[in-house]
Amino acid sequence: MEIDELTPAELRIWRAFPRGESVNFRAADDEDPADGASWGPERTVRATVLRALLLNGPQEDGEIPALKLAGARISGSLDLRYGTCDHAVRLSHCHFTGVPQLYGARLRQLNLSNSVLPGLTAGAMRVEGVLRLSDCVVRGPVRLGGAQIANALFMERAHLTAQDASEPVLQLNQMTTGDDLWAPGLVLDGEMRLNGATIAGSINMNEARLDRPGRPVLDAETLTVEGDFRLRQSQVRGWIGLRGARIGGRLDLSHAHLVNPGDAALRASSCTIGELWVRRGPRMEGTLNLRRTQLEVLFLEPEKVPDTVLLNNLVYTTLTPHVPAEQRLPMLERDGDGYVPHAYEQLSASYLRIGDDRAARLVQLAKQRRHRRTLPWYGRIWGHVQDATVGYGFRPLRACGWLLSLLAIGSIAYGLHHPRPLKPSEAPDFNPVFYTLDLLLPVISFGQESAFAPRDGYQTLSYALVIAGWILATTVFAGVTRTVSRQ
Repeated sequence: MEIDELTPAELRIWRAFPRGESVNFRAADDEDPADGASWGPERTVRATVLRALLLNGPQEDGEIPALKLAGARISGSLDLRYGTCDHAVRLSHCHFTGVPQLYGARLRQLNLSNSVLPGLTAGAMRVEGVLRLSDCVVRGPVRLGGAQIANALFMERAHLTAQDASEPVLQLNQMTTGDDLWAPGLVLDGEMRLNGATIAGSINMNEARLDRPGRPVLDAETLTVEGDFRLRQSQVRGWIGLRGARIGGRLDLSHAHLVNPGDAALRASSCTIGELWVRRGPRMEGTLNLRRTQLEVLFLEPEKVPDTVLLNNLVYTTLTPHVPAEQRLPMLERDGDGYVPHAYEQLSASYLRIGDDRAARLVQLAKQRRHRRTLPWYGRIWGHVQDATVGYGFRPLRACGWLLSLLAIGSIAYGLHHPRPLKPSEAPDFNPVFYTLDLLLPVISFGQESAFAPRDGYQTLSYALVIAGWILATTVFAGVTRTVSRQ
């Protein structure tokens, strides 16, 4: 491009480029680039001029060229598709009239902070440094699918909207970064897609506002994050999908408000996560889906648990905070899959690991009672008997109480009315206590039951004591067997 074809504003940029000098057209530090449509020719630059500079601009010996421009109105579309630019590019506080086309481009560094754009198409782009979209206002889709960013992607306080609601407003699928995805305060009116992305650092979306009610607002299936994924104090309307994701550190939803009534608010099935924090702040509105997920630490406050959860095959090593089992059990009753034995076993195991045997037994008892509701009527009757007698073996002292009560009844009854001896000459001295024990204990014999035969109602009482003894023995044996096998 010839110099005599340039406007005064473009000539100023052309001359500053070889020395990497900054050109600032801003009239005031607080001016809004959204008003850039009204900026005149004194600060308007054609995108074709910038393209010529970046691909084949002038250079000076001993200087490092760079495009550093602020406060300009960039007319047309900056087209660098499949191009290679070895210079740093900073186009901050600018107003773009056309969507930059950067698909397949190779750039040293790109900074579009505080700019207003109608969209950004940069799929498969490679950036050797950082990509900055901080405080940007983008009124169309940002397409970064398959992009490779050697360092970090900065999007803090960016505001993204899209005219077409069917298209994701932020497409980061299959993207890779060598460092963080830094986006606290991000505002999205539409879907953010992170399917298959790989983040070598952490994702910071604290205080983000994501809005797409009733539909996917953050779709991140098979996402890989080596560090943390932070959504603290975020406001999310729509569902978050993390199916198959791998998060090495913490998925932090502290103080976050997830709202998607009538459907899942968080779909984190088949995930591998270091720590999941669901704590403080408003209660989640929508289903919490953690099926088949593996966690080292589950930080889940009971008051944050939504009305419906899906916990089938969820595996966690540590459950915190430590609260009584009575506060955890309602969560298992809310499982949308109905009775899930594995969920009870996991909760019981978490209490056993910290030495709270009482809570573990209470969870196991609740499991048996929940299982009883799934049985046919005759199975439920036997279950009620086991529950009333020995609490399915988890309350063995109850059996002692029953035994002592029946022993007292039999001893008094037979002490007042001795049964007649079968062979008076051979019968031992009658002892009402040991006679009752002979009736109650099905294995042990003291020689009393075989030597004496009660009559009438006392014979009926003996039959009742024998049956009660067998029931007690059977339920105690079943409970001991469960306890031994569990240990």
